[in-house]
Amino acid sequence: MSKHPIVHVEISANNLQAASKFYADLFGWQIQQFPDMNYATFETGDGPGGGFNPITPENPAGTVTVYFNTDDILETIAKVEALGGTILMPKTEIPTVGWFALFKDPTGNTLALLQPLPDPM
Repeated sequence: MSKHPIVHVEISANNLQAASKFYADLFGWQIQQFPDMNYATFETGDGPGGGFNPITPENPAGTVTVYFNTDDILETIAKVEALGGTILMPKTEIPTVGWFALFKDPTGNTLALLQPLPDPM
């Protein structure tokens, strides 16, 4: 069985620059802004990094989304559904990164899968 470590965490924010500054000042995280995507990423220096995404009706304040790595996103999506989960966003490309999908587990938690592009070696 393949491992499914936590690889990314998203924190909702109504002001990406303010959230970025707060966490950079608080924890010393390295922040990179992507204004064209209305997104900012953070690197914690140890463990998984993540990003700040804007607040929307589908992503209200207080939302934290955990991303799990998968070697085969379509297989994992099928398993989510077989176990009673619901797919909220099917396999979707993130250019230069890989593919992701959002799902809701049977208890109502929204989580995500990430299949990174193969390592070019």
